[in-house]
Amino acid sequence: MTDHSGPAADTTATDADEPTGRIVLLTTSHRVAPGVLSWPAWQLLHAADRVLCADPGHPQLPYLREAGIEVAFESPDAHALVEACAGGRTVVVLPGGEGDQRLTDGLARLAGSGRVSMPDLELLPGSYDLPGARLLDLVQVMDRVRRECPWTSRQTHRGLAKYAIEEAYELVEAIEDGDRDELREELGDVLLQVVFHARIAEEAGGDGEEGEAGEDGDDAAEAFSIDDVAGALVTKLIHRHPHVFGDAQAETPEDVSAHWQRTKAVEKRRESVTDGIPVGQPGLALAAKLAGRARTGGVAVELPRGEGIGYELLELAARAEAEGIDPETALRAAARAYRDAIRAAEGLAEPGE
Repeated sequence: MTDHSGPAADTTATDADEPTGRIVLLTTSHRVAPGVLSWPAWQLLHAADRVLCADPGHPQLPYLREAGIEVAFESPDAHALVEACAGGRTVVVLPGGEGDQRLTDGLARLAGSGRVSMPDLELLPGSYDLPGARLLDLVQVMDRVRRECPWTSRQTHRGLAKYAIEEAYELVEAIEDGDRDELREELGDVLLQVVFHARIAEEAGGDGEEGEAGEDGDDAAEAFSIDDVAGALVTKLIHRHPHVFGDAQAETPEDVSAHWQRTKAVEKRRESVTDGIPVGQPGLALAAKLAGRARTGGVAVELPRGEGIGYELLELAARAEAEGIDPETALRAAARAYRDAIRAAEGLAEPGE
């Protein structure tokens, strides 16, 4: 905003014919390593007439000093900052992590008054958040909550296990409901479980309790962090997608699945296609998973025959899997329709209405 002077200009106004200068608020992201600034930011800092910072502990200061940039520790108000630009000078302000609401509000009032010849006002991001940057905030917040919250600080992997199952089911419900706001929230709750368990795993003791022996009987299980979890996942995704990160070819989803299963078999050194299938999962899902592994693994085996509803459900689950239908999802959809019919018979509206 430039040249907002008027006939009633006060004593703080610069001469109408004098260059009004330039105020630049240089912002940086605390999620990017200090000293890693954009080239326009470095050019601006070297060319500026003055660089101001109210916080002597600002994380960028050691790197600016190393680059030969002089920084004055000042916290001017809006009037003083405008006057500092008189004669066409460029003043750069390094706000703190929370910004400087007092200064920006004051500049906005001056600009809107029409009584002051305003310098050009610019906001220059010196560093930008990359996609996923807020995950760094999540890790920091989780670390503090783990240290300071009386409930969180006492939780263990075993104690939290039930919440992982509960949150997974709530996520599935949000997906089936088609509620985008609910989906976003439930994804966050599932992510919390991952970050929570990873934070516990950083501590001595295999289950988050100091001194507790690990599963192998050692005094303490090997610690790992969220970076280890993410690193292992990245390695797995790259290794299991040779058609994306390597020279392998995959033209169809079936090709991709075959790549995935072959790679897993080598990685896990499995003897049977059934290895690694958790038998504690819901029955229909277990039956469909077994049928799918046998089918994709090329194992020719007849479904066991017997009396009772269990064998009939097994046959239905295998048939659904072969047709590309998830029997758990299909049964839940039918059950939800049944629930709505019951409520209608009771004279009640459907849930959520």
